[in-house]
Amino acid sequence: MRHRRILIPVSVFLVVALGVGLYLFQPWRLLTVRETRDALLVPAATVQSTAPSTAQPAASSAPAPVAKTPKEVAAGEWRSLEHATTGKASLIELPDGGHSVQFASLNTSDGPDLYVYLSPHASSSSEKTFGQGFTSLGKLKGNRGDQVYDIPAGVDVATIRSVVIWCQRFSAGFAVAPLEQA
Repeated sequence: MRHRRILIPVSVFLVVALGVGLYLFQPWRLLTVRETRDALLVPAATVQSTAPSTAQPAASSAPAPVAKTPKEVAAGEWRSLEHATTGKASLIELPDGGHSVQFASLNTSDGPDLYVYLSPHASSSSEKTFGQGFTSLGKLKGNRGDQVYDIPAGVDVATIRSVVIWCQRFSAGFAVAPLEQA
């Protein structure tokens, strides 16, 4: 009888603690894969013709319209912080003047509450600085594959120095990639 008074509260405490621990840490995420296959905004290559032109010049003196294409303005490889991460992150200037960030061949661990941050801090900064002064682009779409995130209008891209995969629940960085413009 005496042991029952102690055993029941201890059992209830352990069940509650297990439930809270499973909710917070989500250990099954170590075994899950969320793959994304967004169409990357691949910058067009400049093609120069070596063959002589035999076409007659146009009668109009107006220049031919030049089609604008997305242009990579900064890029870098991921540097692992709390979790091993590989792939490439790029800052892309869009034809309309807007910007996007794209991840090519991203490969990292899945985790709870992962977000994509644009950071004004250099990628060589300490991990805790990435949780300050950032612009959030929203939840990470997946832990593997190609992804594209639009940068909201009004964000000064000249201040972006890195992109970070950040776990909000534990205030921890998974990985960082440099996006410093030349």
